[in-house]
Amino acid sequence: MLKDSYLACKSALEKGGIENAAFEAQCMLEHLTGFGRASLLANGGDAFDRQDELDEMIKRRLKNEPLQYILGSWSFCGIELLVGEGVLIPRDDTEVVLNLCLDFLKNKNIAKCVDLCSGSGAIALALERYAKADVTAVELSDKAFYFLEKNIKDSNIDALKDDVLTCHTRFKDNSFDLIVSNPPYIPSRELPTLQAEVQFEPSMALDGGDDGCDFYRAIVRDWSSKLKTGGALAFELGEGQADAVRAMMEGAGFTNIRTETDFGGTHRAIIGTML
Repeated sequence: MLKDSYLACKSALEKGGIENAAFEAQCMLEHLTGFGRASLLANGGDAFDRQDELDEMIKRRLKNEPLQYILGSWSFCGIELLVGEGVLIPRDDTEVVLNLCLDFLKNKNIAKCVDLCSGSGAIALALERYAKADVTAVELSDKAFYFLEKNIKDSNIDALKDDVLTCHTRFKDNSFDLIVSNPPYIPSRELPTLQAEVQFEPSMALDGGDDGCDFYRAIVRDWSSKLKTGGALAFELGEGQADAVRAMMEGAGFTNIRTETDFGGTHRAIIGTML
């Protein structure tokens, strides 16, 4: 029965040390049955004929493969995104920088934006949907670009496969109302200490160099001139990086700089305008 399969899945995950075993078991069953939580409860006595697939999902999860990769998709701000090996998993933390961007764009009509290190396209798609923006998404990784293209196929987003560290030369100065990036920001030495699930994600999307700030420095230096007068630059931040990134932005002439914290109190995002 469906209920028995759920309970067995939950138990296996708990024994394997998975923190949110009940939630993850529910996600797996929802994925395989198409039922939401209420329907799973209501149909708990139904026969379940996909046990082999569930067992394979459990096996992968117990090897610390991220749940999101196993499911093949994950939701960000109400947008369902295809994800898998080679692409950074969309996280709730990124909503902090997105909200700063949406607040900045709320009175702008068809703003022109670029999302650097776009990955799955989470920020780009949210900007198009919620701000009606004209968005270009830049991503270098072959694997991530594969998911980016799939996720934006029904949108008007332009995807560019290129290196944000060099491709600024392809754009004219004064081109964008907003430049936003969730760049790699983990200091290189910390990568081996990240939790097991994160080790499955691409180091290319995580490694920010010796101090985690390589991409912040390069983007502030090379992309600031691409902003229109009054345009904004916004970043997601790693823990403890707000002061360093603020100093970079101030040094480049940005004003009205403000940061925003996540639920844990970490300064998770920053935005400033170029006047």
